[in-house]
Amino acid sequence: MDRRFPARLFSAGEEPDARFSLANERTFLAWIRTSLALLAGGVALEVLGLGMQPGLRLAASILLIVAGALAALQAWFGWLRTEHALRLDRALPPAAFSAVLAVIVVITAVLVLLGVLLA
Repeated sequence: MDRRFPARLFSAGEEPDARFSLANERTFLAWIRTSLALLAGGVALEVLGLGMQPGLRLAASILLIVAGALAALQAWFGWLRTEHALRLDRALPPAAFSAVLAVIVVITAVLVLLGVLLA
Protein backbone atom coordinates (compact mmCIF):
# COMPACT_ATOMS: atom_id res chain seq x y z
CA MET A 1 0.00 0.00 0.00
CA ASP A 2 1.39 3.38 -1.05
CA ARG A 3 1.10 5.98 1.72
CA ARG A 4 2.42 8.92 -0.26
CA PHE A 5 0.24 11.99 -0.68
CA PRO A 6 -1.72 12.41 -2.84
CA ALA A 7 -2.38 8.68 -3.16
CA ARG A 8 -4.39 9.14 -6.35
CA LEU A 9 -1.36 10.62 -8.10
CA PHE A 10 1.05 7.94 -6.96
CA SER A 11 -1.29 5.13 -7.97
CA ALA A 12 -1.30 6.33 -11.61
CA GLY A 13 1.22 5.28 -14.23
CA GLU A 14 4.77 4.10 -13.63
CA GLU A 15 7.34 5.34 -11.14
CA PRO A 16 9.52 7.87 -13.04
CA ASP A 17 13.28 8.11 -12.83
CA ALA A 18 14.05 9.49 -9.36
CA ARG A 19 16.19 12.27 -10.87
CA PHE A 20 13.12 13.73 -12.60
CA SER A 21 10.96 13.54 -9.49
CA LEU A 22 13.70 15.21 -7.46
CA ALA A 23 14.09 17.95 -10.08
CA ASN A 24 10.32 18.47 -9.89
CA GLU A 25 10.59 18.75 -6.10
CA ARG A 26 13.39 21.33 -6.42
CA THR A 27 11.16 23.36 -8.74
CA PHE A 28 8.36 23.13 -6.17
CA LEU A 29 10.73 24.45 -3.49
CA ALA A 30 11.89 27.29 -5.77
CA TRP A 31 8.27 28.37 -6.22
CA ILE A 32 7.79 28.19 -2.43
CA ARG A 33 10.86 30.41 -1.90
CA THR A 34 9.48 32.83 -4.48
CA SER A 35 6.14 32.80 -2.67
CA LEU A 36 7.76 33.56 0.68
CA ALA A 37 9.84 36.38 -0.82
CA LEU A 38 6.77 37.99 -2.38
CA LEU A 39 4.79 37.68 0.85
CA ALA A 40 7.66 39.12 2.89
CA GLY A 41 8.07 41.95 0.40
CA GLY A 42 4.39 42.81 0.60
CA VAL A 43 4.38 42.84 4.38
CA ALA A 44 7.66 44.78 4.60
CA LEU A 45 6.51 47.38 2.11
CA GLU A 46 3.44 48.17 4.18
CA VAL A 47 5.05 47.90 7.63
CA LEU A 48 8.14 49.98 6.83
CA GLY A 49 6.27 52.70 4.99
CA LEU A 50 9.36 53.91 3.14
CA GLY A 51 8.04 57.43 2.61
CA MET A 52 5.69 56.43 -0.19
CA GLN A 53 2.24 57.68 -1.06
CA PRO A 54 0.06 55.52 1.28
CA GLY A 55 -2.59 54.43 -1.23
CA LEU A 56 -0.03 53.28 -3.79
CA ARG A 57 2.04 51.58 -1.08
CA LEU A 58 -1.00 49.64 0.14
CA ALA A 59 -1.96 48.62 -3.42
CA ALA A 60 1.60 47.42 -4.10
CA SER A 61 1.67 45.52 -0.81
CA ILE A 62 -1.62 43.79 -1.57
CA LEU A 63 -0.44 42.85 -5.06
CA LEU A 64 2.77 41.34 -3.66
CA ILE A 65 0.82 39.33 -1.10
CA VAL A 66 -1.59 38.09 -3.80
CA ALA A 67 1.39 37.20 -6.01
CA GLY A 68 2.89 35.27 -3.09
CA ALA A 69 -0.31 33.29 -2.67
CA LEU A 70 -0.44 32.59 -6.41
CA ALA A 71 3.19 31.44 -6.37
CA ALA A 72 2.36 28.98 -3.60
CA LEU A 73 -0.56 27.67 -5.66
CA GLN A 74 1.75 27.38 -8.67
CA ALA A 75 4.18 25.39 -6.52
CA TRP A 76 1.56 22.81 -5.56
CA PHE A 77 -0.38 22.53 -8.81
CA GLY A 78 2.79 22.73 -10.92
CA TRP A 79 4.38 19.93 -8.93
CA LEU A 80 1.21 17.84 -9.17
CA ARG A 81 0.78 18.33 -12.93
CA THR A 82 4.45 17.68 -13.65
CA GLU A 83 4.61 14.57 -11.49
CA HIS A 84 1.47 13.26 -13.20
CA ALA A 85 2.98 13.89 -16.64
CA LEU A 86 6.21 12.15 -15.59
CA ARG A 87 4.32 9.11 -14.31
CA LEU A 88 2.34 8.83 -17.56
CA ASP A 89 5.36 9.61 -19.80
CA ARG A 90 3.66 12.68 -21.27
CA ALA A 91 4.96 16.12 -22.23
CA LEU A 92 5.59 18.40 -19.27
CA PRO A 93 2.94 21.08 -18.69
CA PRO A 94 3.77 24.79 -18.67
CA ALA A 95 3.74 26.80 -15.45
CA ALA A 96 0.12 27.95 -15.22
CA PHE A 97 0.62 31.18 -13.26
CA SER A 98 3.99 32.39 -14.56
CA ALA A 99 2.64 35.06 -16.90
CA VAL A 100 0.13 36.26 -14.29
CA LEU A 101 2.88 36.57 -11.68
CA ALA A 102 5.12 38.47 -14.10
CA VAL A 103 2.34 40.96 -14.83
CA ILE A 104 1.61 41.41 -11.11
CA VAL A 105 5.29 42.09 -10.38
CA VAL A 106 5.50 44.67 -13.20
CA ILE A 107 2.34 46.42 -11.98
CA THR A 108 3.73 46.39 -8.43
CA ALA A 109 6.98 47.92 -9.63
CA VAL A 110 5.07 50.71 -11.37
CA LEU A 111 3.01 51.35 -8.23
CA VAL A 112 6.14 51.50 -6.06
CA LEU A 113 7.85 53.85 -8.52
CA LEU A 114 4.81 56.14 -8.63
CA GLY A 115 4.45 55.92 -4.84
CA VAL A 116 8.02 57.13 -4.40
CA LEU A 117 7.80 59.86 -7.03
CA LEU A 118 4.48 61.22 -5.77
CA ALA A 119 5.37 61.18 -2.07
